[in-house]
Amino acid sequence: MNWSDIGIVLSARKHGEGSAIVSLMTLEHGRHAGLVRGGSGKRARGIYEAGNLVSVEWRARLEDHLGSFTCELLQPQAALYLDDSFRLSGLSSACAVLEMALPEREPHPEIYESLFNFIVNLSGDTWLEEYVKWELDLLADLGFGLDLTSCASTGQNDELIYVSPKSGQAVSTNAGEPYKDKLLALPDFLMNEQKNPPEIDFNALYLGLNLTGYFMGRHVFIHHNNGEPPARIRLVDRIKQKHTISNR
Repeated sequence: MNWSDIGIVLSARKHGEGSAIVSLMTLEHGRHAGLVRGGSGKRARGIYEAGNLVSVEWRARLEDHLGSFTCELLQPQAALYLDDSFRLSGLSSACAVLEMALPEREPHPEIYESLFNFIVNLSGDTWLEEYVKWELDLLADLGFGLDLTSCASTGQNDELIYVSPKSGQAVSTNAGEPYKDKLLALPDFLMNEQKNPPEIDFNALYLGLNLTGYFMGRHVFIHHNNGEPPARIRLVDRIKQKHTISNR
């Protein structure tokens, strides 16, 4: 059994003497793991950083075996942000979330493309907003999309500032006022396109990650013993810290 594809590195774990178990998000074969001999050695370590784009050939004796990867580096995305720990944390978080969200060996070309596009545009000024939108799109691709088009109570499509944690549908200002302590905040950047914002709104970003994190927790993280991936927790903590500082 063998196939060739392109993939984005999600993770690499040391295995035995110098080898690594590498998890990729591939275009045609979905999330797929394989053994890379020598993958944890000094010469190969830089290839298997989360977010890097590689060409890959997978070989196995039987289809249900782990098999082995032979990879060639195409785009060293992680290396671009070695001096930017904030963007690097966003890259690590996206890869960790996707690794947890998808079953193995199921093709999801649209999810591959969404991750690829997020990584390619990571250098942009609005990458944090794009990260939150990426998680929102991932929920939709997994079948757990939120309905942010109209109010769950009145049907109106303006002044939507809350989301019901039960239905995942937007709620308007007036309809949500009596229950605001039980509703999730819906930040404005998820509803209205913002061109050239004057500064980063860490409060809105924190609320956005709280929103997507709630539904990720319900539909994705709950199925894993360790819950939310540490890489995402670190990203949220960094934004929370900046949100706290900006509100002083």
